[in-house]
Amino acid sequence: MADKKSSEKSSASPVLSKSGEQTTPAKKPQALTLRAKAGDDMPMTKAKATTRASINSALVVNAYQTNIMGGDVDLDGLVTNMQVNFKAVSDGDMSTMEAMLVGQATALQTMFTSLAMRAASQEYLNQYQTYMALALKAQAQSRATISALVDLKYPRQATFVKQANISNGHQQVNNGAVSGQSEQPHARVGDSQTEPNKLLECQNHVDEQFLQSTSKVKQVMPL
Repeated sequence: MADKKSSEKSSASPVLSKSGEQTTPAKKPQALTLRAKAGDDMPMTKAKATTRASINSALVVNAYQTNIMGGDVDLDGLVTNMQVNFKAVSDGDMSTMEAMLVGQATALQTMFTSLAMRAASQEYLNQYQTYMALALKAQAQSRATISALVDLKYPRQATFVKQANISNGHQQVNNGAVSGQSEQPHARVGDSQTEPNKLLECQNHVDEQFLQSTSKVKQVMPL
């Protein structure tokens, strides 16, 4: 449920109490108050609220916290609290994020301990493997959370190394192959081209010798 309020006055109409005095009805905790800017109608106000990070996160938190604090949490208070956290992070204050990671790591460690103890008390292999797998997942998530906390608290410093040019004057940089290696492919190509020529010369020489021997045989043996 969303109530529209202008920046100057509330849209809630006063009612008469038993004593006859005018009083403003109490706001419902789960009612989200939207403040419209000048010139914006209700559809535009809702469209802007739909993509607002503080409202989105407050709605998700409210949906999952009902078994923690109950269903009477002030939704507008959640939105305001998220805006305060956003402002702190924007100003460089990461204390809230650090506390959140410490709490998550501790909660995950507690889950690991509970699941590991349940696994140890199981008699059958299937139940033991199920609880132990869940315990190890909680342990891995706790370790990852601690690693994220360390990176947040002590960020890694990037190292930049500058290259010094010692020699003076113009420099020539050859990005090709190393000297001595570039000539080898050409030599191999030349070898591959001369090999057939050598074979052809040998074949021609053999053919000439064969023809000469054949002619001599014909001269010795008359027909």
